[in-house]
Amino acid sequence: MGWVRHLSGSLADPPEVLGGKAHGLVLLHRLGLPVPAGVVVTTDACRAFLRDGELPAGLLDELVTAVGTLGAPAVSVRSGAAVSMPGMMDTVLNLRPTPETLAQALKSVFSSWHTPRARTYRTLHGIPHDLGTAVVVQRMVLGDRDSASGSGVAFSRDPTTGENAPFGEVLFGRQGSAVVSGRSLTGPLRELDREPVVRQGLLAALRRLEQHYRDACYVEFTFESGELWLLQVRPGGFTGAAAVRLAVDLADEGVLTRAEALVRVAPHHLQHVRTPRIASDADVIGRGLGVCPGVAVGRVAVTSDDAVRLAAEGPVVLVRPETSPDDIRGLAAATGIVTARGGPASHAAVVARSMGKPAVVGVADLVVGPGSLAFAGNDIGVGATITIDGTSGDVVLGTPPVVTAGADEHLRRLLGWADEVSGECSERPEAERLAAAHAVLGARPSPGPGNAA
Repeated sequence: MGWVRHLSGSLADPPEVLGGKAHGLVLLHRLGLPVPAGVVVTTDACRAFLRDGELPAGLLDELVTAVGTLGAPAVSVRSGAAVSMPGMMDTVLNLRPTPETLAQALKSVFSSWHTPRARTYRTLHGIPHDLGTAVVVQRMVLGDRDSASGSGVAFSRDPTTGENAPFGEVLFGRQGSAVVSGRSLTGPLRELDREPVVRQGLLAALRRLEQHYRDACYVEFTFESGELWLLQVRPGGFTGAAAVRLAVDLADEGVLTRAEALVRVAPHHLQHVRTPRIASDADVIGRGLGVCPGVAVGRVAVTSDDAVRLAAEGPVVLVRPETSPDDIRGLAAATGIVTARGGPASHAAVVARSMGKPAVVGVADLVVGPGSLAFAGNDIGVGATITIDGTSGDVVLGTPPVVTAGADEHLRRLLGWADEVSGECSERPEAERLAAAHAVLGARPSPGPGNAA
């Protein structure tokens, strides 16, 4: 079949060939949702390039011919491995598609598979180094075209709590890279009210995708002159309290059976259900947006190198203006993350959630210098101890009291279902009660979401 595939609903290759991003785009096509026209270069081509040091014979001609059918004056060139690696590889935007520029862009994305940050991320997440990445080439849609254009990200439900309410952020007049970098101040999803056609289309797409996945979902989108385009989709991947509430709510809605809801929640998720919180009487020195629940205490580091060095002596909280893929070693070393800029889809937020680390982003009046930081003008020395609350977004100097809430109604109901299945006594630890139910149900993976298109 060659190295290149046209993106359409009839494409049947698995994610191992198309990459996860293109596989999601195929699903969007099948559901009749708006997707910019595009093609995908398979992971086989990447592996051949990494092995031989040059593009495989015939690949460039095949790609130029395929891209020519898109009729696009400019294209985007994005990586898309079979396993999500947020921000770890190169992206080329607004590229005029000529043989020379396409070859350069393709080599850049393929080569970024072996950058130190990408290798570190794969090592941290147990992703094999020999998978390679697919490359998605699509007609460029312009979020910065005019005042009726913009970009954003959205979850069909709140990823922190699991609440059944769309959650996300939007940035008018800008491309999606400005949203995910964290460098620009985004607005909440409700600001799409000023573009009602885009808002209605997005909410309808989220509902349709939930029906397909039988799970919450995440999308990246751009709108150009009032027209909505979807650029990426995947299941929500909720954990902790959000996973519990989502499973119970989907069972109540008749989307899942109770048995399916039980299997959706892994026993280790229960370690994070009773989320610790900073006591309400603590002296807060800064407040931002909590994007990954939990409390982290540690010494302040303002660079990734310092975080790695200080972590050898004890817990560290990495504090940055915003993070980038180059910060991956510091993010891995830290117990918690704080940024001055960014929202729930910023790089810091996405990586923190993937690592399960408490994080606070978008802290107003936080200024981070080369070797110092200040909250609202109050200087805090590098190496000082701070505590952060990834639910409330609070930042406190020192080590304040921490409280832990009891089980909520969703957890009680889920565990009650587990006891009914297993016949076990409710006096056992919660994770053991859930694991006992999983054993009776065959301990099989959830039949619901996955990444099947």
